[in-house]
Order: sequence, then C-alpha cells, then structure tokens
Amino acid sequence: MNSYTSLVKPVQKKLNKKEVTRDEAEKAIKTILEWIGEDPNREGLLETPKRVIKAFSEHFGGYDQDPKEILLKTFEETESYDDMVLLKNIEFESHCEHHMLPIIGFASIAYFPDKEIVGISKLARLLNLFAKRLQTQEVMTAQIINAIETHLKPIGSAVFIEAEHHCMKSRGVHKQNCTMVTSQFRGCFANDKSLQDRFLGLIKQ
Repeated sequence: MNSYTSLVKPVQKKLNKKEVTRDEAEKAIKTILEWIGEDPNREGLLETPKRVIKAFSEHFGGYDQDPKEILLKTFEETESYDDMVLLKNIEFESHCEHHMLPIIGFASIAYFPDKEIVGISKLARLLNLFAKRLQTQEVMTAQIINAIETHLKPIGSAVFIEAEHHCMKSRGVHKQNCTMVTSQFRGCFANDKSLQDRFLGLIKQ
C-alpha cells in the first residue's frame, strides 16, 4: 500500500484537538497585529480580525469535507466508453503548510473508467477539497490520486499539477518566475508509457 494512502482520509477535527471558538481565533489575529507593531484599535484595523477569520474559513474549508462523499455518485450509462476522461487546467488556490502563503496553479486530472464514470465537476471539487487545507504540493498530488483510486476504482488515473509558491516569490529566495511541477500515475497510466505521454501531450496542447 502506498505510504500516502492514509492521507485521503478526512481530517477528524474533533479528535484529540482543542475546539477553538471564533472569538478566540479573532483575538489571536489581534495579538499578531500587536506583535508586528500595529494598533489593532485604529479605525482601519478594527474589523480586520473578523475579516481574516472569515477569509480563513474560506481558505481552509477543506478540512470539513470527505472525498468519499464527492465521488460517491457515479453513472453506469457509458455506452462502452473505453478511453481516458481528462479534466485539464483546473485552477486552484492553496496555502503552504510551512509559511501559510499562497500556492496558486493549475491541475489536470484523468482517469480511465472501469464500469462507471463520475460527473466532471466532482474532479474539480476533489481538487478544491485538498487545496483548501494547509498543503505541500507533493502531498496534495498524492491525496488527489489516492482518493480517485480508493473511491472511484478506475483502471488507472493520472494527476499533473503546476503551481507558483509565494513562499518563494515574496520571501526567502525571492524567485519570481519559477513554478513547481508534480505528477502521479496509477494503474494503466503507470504501466503504459504511451498512455502517460498521451496524457501529458493533451494537457500541454
């Protein structure tokens, strides 16, 4: 079993974790404002803690979602379709777990159906689920393909991600024009180099 398989499981937020109220979270943001040298009581910052926590609720909403529920509904009426299904250039926004700075890029997801297909929006929703968590790109790539393999059970699957990491662009080494590429292949995509090449060729068209 792949070492990343356990990562497809939804995070159990209430297990061994202190419940933090919204008020406590807003107070933490106020403390950070004071730490950087700001006055959280000045007019422009009075509502900032509320706004930041509201934004965090959007940025990190993936912890409350389960990939199984997204891929649960499938369709058997395929008219014997026997080729890859590819959804490419799906934009996403995530945040790195090391600096909580944006990861912005595109993903392409393909699978070779066995007997069932899934609505294409579900592939985009699956990407969003994992993107809306603190991430590394490598782990997110593995999480997506493991979820597809576990819950959709295709003949094979492929994931390709290219993204800019703002922890490199706006701090640290300050490299503005580099992108990171990760990919994973399973099943027929892993075993058939020509299918891999076709997948990569299609997403680069």
